[in-house]
Amino acid sequence: MDPLRQHLLDALKGDQAHATFESAVKDFPAALRGKKPEGAAHTAWQLLEHLRITQNDILEFSRDPKYVSPKWPEGYWPADTAPPSNAAWHESITAFEKDHGEFRKLISESSVDLLSKFPTGDGQTLLREALLIIDHNAYHVGQLVMLRVQLGAWR
Repeated sequence: MDPLRQHLLDALKGDQAHATFESAVKDFPAALRGKKPEGAAHTAWQLLEHLRITQNDILEFSRDPKYVSPKWPEGYWPADTAPPSNAAWHESITAFEKDHGEFRKLISESSVDLLSKFPTGDGQTLLREALLIIDHNAYHVGQLVMLRVQLGAWR
């Protein structure tokens, strides 16, 4: 595998310089998933769903020229502050992880040019979308960790 693809895959994994998605959501107490401490912008549920929705949007935009993104900003954030059920929380995590794996497969495919402009959009490339996912996920995973600290639910 060429070095650029390997660097992207390593950065997508997210364990080199900060907490991983998996560690941020692992054993998140159910009673705290909809809590917003003083000064926090979002609840854990809102952050989790935003991560899932946004990553899925970037994945689909990257592989389907007919894909239509949700309306900003309401299409990227859940209306509810808490998950409707324990199952919904776990389904969101599973969907995020599935899409993350799909994006990693896309990056791994040597026949896919990282620098070719997509037929839609305004000049985006797969490299740009990978960097966007890396940056976006790192930012919001950091928010999840901070939220856990504020809620007293971080190691």
